[in-house]
Amino acid sequence: MPFLRALISAARMIRHTSDLGAGLLDDDEVLLDVPDERLGPTLVAAALGDHGPAAKLLAATREGAEWENRDRYATRLATFAHSREDWLSDWLAASPHDPDALLVKAELSVRRAWESPARAERLRDVGPLIEAAADAAPRDPVPWRIALDHARGTYATHSAFEELWGEAVGRSSHHYGCHVSALQYLSAQWYGSHRECFDFAEQAAEDALPGSLVQALPVRAAFAHLLSGDGTAGPTTVIPGERVDAAADLAIALSAEYAAGDPWPAEVRNLLAYVLVTRGRWADALEQFRLIGTYATSFPWAFLSDDVLGEFLELRDAARIQVASTMPLRRTARRVRSDGHYA
Repeated sequence: MPFLRALISAARMIRHTSDLGAGLLDDDEVLLDVPDERLGPTLVAAALGDHGPAAKLLAATREGAEWENRDRYATRLATFAHSREDWLSDWLAASPHDPDALLVKAELSVRRAWESPARAERLRDVGPLIEAAADAAPRDPVPWRIALDHARGTYATHSAFEELWGEAVGRSSHHYGCHVSALQYLSAQWYGSHRECFDFAEQAAEDALPGSLVQALPVRAAFAHLLSGDGTAGPTTVIPGERVDAAADLAIALSAEYAAGDPWPAEVRNLLAYVLVTRGRWADALEQFRLIGTYATSFPWAFLSDDVLGEFLELRDAARIQVASTMPLRRTARRVRSDGHYA
């Protein structure tokens, strides 16, 4: 019987896998961390040594209070400057007090300090850069998100972290990046537990605005729990699978509010696909892979493999194969009565 089941499963995979590829892009059409239409030209200009478009883009996000976009763009620009910093150095030389240049510099400096073996010491040294970015743009919550990341690496006490958190949410109460930083601080990997992480994430999601990515915080908590293995790291108890699935269901509902191939929820969809695969919810995972379209993101796949895009494509194929293996081998024709007989 096991041999027969294996043969039937293989036949199902062969029959249905190609059909289930409908809506999935070919492998060579999927891109990793592709920028949106505003950021793309800015990165091209920076590669040519021109900081003007970056200055214009970040100024627009600051003046328009586009805090979520501002956080994303500053982070991506800092990532680019990590290996190509000449354009940022020229920008700072020309405008040393520019709040947007200071923001990118603070993000870049914190990132480099995190990578240092002397992380805590290096992070303490860059504290003044974060303060300068915050002072230059008093309404901006993004320097305070950077400050939250900084505090996690400098072993800040709960009370010190809470003060920074108050400054951050006082400027933007539903800012996704600040909530993610707080979630990381509360994780079992750092200064909390899986239970604290879930409690915070679920409450924040309940209070979130419609369509807000903050509703995806529980699935981020689920990711941290699943990544830890058995969930026993730190002072915590194992999180029931039902709670993980509820987090995934909430993220599925959030994903459904956005169009397929939308770059805005792409990272959430990538994260959700990983959680669904880990939970063995292959059909749901396959649907998220379809919705992702061309927008594969480094997070969370970089946690699993150095070949980030390869990991994404491999698990996308696995989802298609797993769903195909559970489908009926052939469709059963409906019997139609004719003249008293079955056709």
